[in-house]
Amino acid sequence: MNNSDIKVTPLKRINTPGGDVLHALKSIDEDFNNFGEIYFSWVEKNAIKAWKKHTRMSMNLVVPIGLVRFVFYDETNQDFKILEIGESNYMRLFVPPNIWFGFQGIASGPSLVTNISDILHDPIEVDRCLPKEIEYNWELI
Repeated sequence: MNNSDIKVTPLKRINTPGGDVLHALKSIDEDFNNFGEIYFSWVEKNAIKAWKKHTRMSMNLVVPIGLVRFVFYDETNQDFKILEIGESNYMRLFVPPNIWFGFQGIASGPSLVTNISDILHDPIEVDRCLPKEIEYNWELI
């Protein structure tokens, strides 16, 4: 897998009295494979959570609160793909297995990352390395 396998899908935000409705994923969406679990991860402003690679899990990433910079690293081509999603750029990222990624909170406060995965979390299927092991300048942009 490489960075070109990552898909970006604009999502609907429906204005309703009393608060908006934010879509994330439907079973009829092209990127829906299977349902494993949904989990949430808070990331503080400027905090970096990197690097990991799922060997079996496909992820559907949504940021309903805040703004997050996702950085994907393609080992084969040794290049990066950078995508920023959140309240002001509401989208879903489909990420297949075997792509290194990290993310950073870039909103003024905490951001909430949602992962709708196709399998249950399994620590054995995740590879991890330290931020310094993949050279990327998180101060970019």
